[in-house]
Amino acid sequence: MTMNIVLIQPLIALIAGILILIAPRLLNYIVAIYLIMIGIAGLIPHA
Repeated sequence: MTMNIVLIQPLIALIAGILILIAPRLLNYIVAIYLIMIGIAGLIPHA
């Protein structure tokens, strides 16, 4: 599971960066969704 998350993070960061450049108002939502996803991924092994 950890390896998959490590491979997906750069892709998510790239997509988020492009979206922020296109529509800067999306920054709050993109950061919030990213943090929630990372938090959930971090809690899954402990559940």
